[in-house]
Amino acid sequence: MTETNIFQLSQPGTFADPLTEVLRNGARALLMQAVEAEVAAFLSCHADKLTDAGRQRLVRHGHLPEREIVTGIGPVAVRCPRVRDRAGGGSERIHFSSAILPPYARRSKSLEVLLPILYLKGLSTGEFDEALVALLGKDAGGLSASTIGRLKDAWSDEHLRWSKRDLSAKHYVYFCAGFRPPE
Repeated sequence: MTETNIFQLSQPGTFADPLTEVLRNGARALLMQAVEAEVAAFLSCHADKLTDAGRQRLVRHGHLPEREIVTGIGPVAVRCPRVRDRAGGGSERIHFSSAILPPYARRSKSLEVLLPILYLKGLSTGEFDEALVALLGKDAGGLSASTIGRLKDAWSDEHLRWSKRDLSAKHYVYFCAGFRPPE
C-alpha cells in the first residue's frame, strides 16, 4: 500500500456534479411541461378559428430545433413546440411566441442580471469566461470577452438614456432622517 499526500485538483468546470445534473434534468422536464401547457392554452384559445375547408386553423407542427439556454444551474437544452397557421397570410397570420421561452433567448433573465453585477464588482471582460465556467460548468458558452464587451456597450448606452430621461413631469419628495446616538 502506497500512501501519498499528493491530491489531484480539478480545474474549474471539469468536475462531475450529480446533483447539478439532476437539477438540470428536472429543470428541462419542468420547462418542457410549462411550454407544452402554454401551447395547449394558446391552441384552445383559438380553437374556434377554422379554415375555409372547416378544419382547425391552428395546429401543432412539431418542434423547433433544440437549443441551449444558459441558466443559473448551467446550460439547459430545450425544444420549443411549433404552431402552424393553415390559413391567413401576411398580417392575418397568427403566430405563437412563448412567453416562457422567447424565440432568440440564449440566457435566462437571472443570468442577464448577474453579468452587469459581476462587471460592476470589478470582473474584467477577459475574466468572465473563466468565472462563468466555474459558476455554471464547462458547457456555459456564448459569453466570450467580445460578447461581454458588446453587452458593456449596451449597458453604457442604457445608462446614458437613463441619466438623460425627462423628469420634468415627476415630483419627488425627499426625507432626510438623522441618527442621534443614545445619551
